[in-house]
Amino acid sequence: MKRQRLLGLGAVALLLAACSAPAGSEAHARTTTEAKKPNIVFVLTDDLATNLVPYMPHVKELQRDGTSFSNYFVTDSLCCPSRSSILTGKFPHNTGVFTNNGDDGGYGAYNRNGNERDCYGPALQKAGYRTGFMGKYLNGYLPADQHGTDKPYVPPGWDEWDVAGNGYPEFDYGLNENGKVVQYGHDPEDYLTDVVSKKAISFIDSSASAGKPFVLELATFAPHGPSTPAPRDAKDFPGLKAPRTPAYDRSPQPTPTWQSGLKPLSDDEQRSIDQKFAERARSVQAVDDMIGRVRDELQAKGLADNTYIVFSSDNGFHMGEHRLRPGKQTAYDTDIRVPLVVTGPGVAAGKQINQPAANIDLSPTFQDLAGLQPSGAADGSSLAPLLHGEQVTDWRQAVLIEHHRPASKKGDPDAAPDGSGNPPSYEAIRTPDALWVEYADGEREYYDTRSDPDELYNRASSLSKAQQSLLHQMLTDLQNCEGSEACAKAGR
Repeated sequence: MKRQRLLGLGAVALLLAACSAPAGSEAHARTTTEAKKPNIVFVLTDDLATNLVPYMPHVKELQRDGTSFSNYFVTDSLCCPSRSSILTGKFPHNTGVFTNNGDDGGYGAYNRNGNERDCYGPALQKAGYRTGFMGKYLNGYLPADQHGTDKPYVPPGWDEWDVAGNGYPEFDYGLNENGKVVQYGHDPEDYLTDVVSKKAISFIDSSASAGKPFVLELATFAPHGPSTPAPRDAKDFPGLKAPRTPAYDRSPQPTPTWQSGLKPLSDDEQRSIDQKFAERARSVQAVDDMIGRVRDELQAKGLADNTYIVFSSDNGFHMGEHRLRPGKQTAYDTDIRVPLVVTGPGVAAGKQINQPAANIDLSPTFQDLAGLQPSGAADGSSLAPLLHGEQVTDWRQAVLIEHHRPASKKGDPDAAPDGSGNPPSYEAIRTPDALWVEYADGEREYYDTRSDPDELYNRASSLSKAQQSLLHQMLTDLQNCEGSEACAKAGR
């Protein structure tokens, strides 16, 4: 597939409503086990917001060929907590991973809390799948980590492991290749996303030769800063500017205390935002190329019709919206609402699903698609019935977002720059038509996202005590839930 360059910004999916969902997936699971087990390719980007999708032709092709979730949210708009939820299907309050480092975050907290055993990789490997993981794992993971062994550590459950530590610059990194650290330099062929792309093709080929079903996670560092593009893409999109949405350079009214000191964006800051947005668009071109190559290879090997391709991001990224300098970590849709696109057997083309979905649903979904009964340890629910057009009832009405303000900026690539807007710790719920946020300092935010999709009018003070009590109770129930059944009930 030859990539076509896009010079304009397309429309971003509108927020829709609708609440109805999965009862059980017994019929679906039975159908899956009776047929040949499907393959799964999961492309997870880093800090990709919905406003970058218009610059990714192959992702837009996935949208045309498959199904998109218009209300898909992450449990925290920060890398490590979100990725931990993706791998395990659990909320941060159950993974114990709330930040990127320190006692409550990073790879260290992920391991200390026993999350490796609940990852979807070991479950699928045990079911006969060939499992592969390439690119970025978790913040704090280093390729040379040994964990008391005599060689670099590879977590249990992965047959192919090609993972970097500091891969953000895309050059001059080490890659743990199945227990051996290989150093890459600064030549064009060392560009990390392209290296992952080549290894993905090799993994697909070897799996096809072995006649085994496979699951492959391709976790890119792009478009995370410094948003280094492949050399071939360095001059793409000249003059591109960041989107000027209604929220651009405007504070919510009344302005929350944590944002009250933010001044209007200066001309220099706006130019910098435009430059960074263009860099982000350039950096995802190699990701888009990778998706095209993977789809071509699946077609060439006769695997395309039996392979699910899943595309998403660990969190979004604000760039001037709400007068916030570039960053994330807020509960606004710029940060928590990201793309989720799926193609594959039985998945309708060009369809949108409106039921609220979350990153805790991915691990149960992968297991369900493979014909397994998803582990009850997960807090999420399988999306497979929705993907296959089943009439489901009693789906969740709210998604939980949990955020701890990081205690330290040291060693954290996602540390909020001064002036970017660094919220206090908070808990929040996002429904199809509203956002409710409770901050640790007692402040509250409420946005009616049907009438105010850009979240500019904080209506918390206009809610009745009964309405506030109802929202608080749902938030509390979600904040304390454990397990798919209990969390599904709490979200209803």
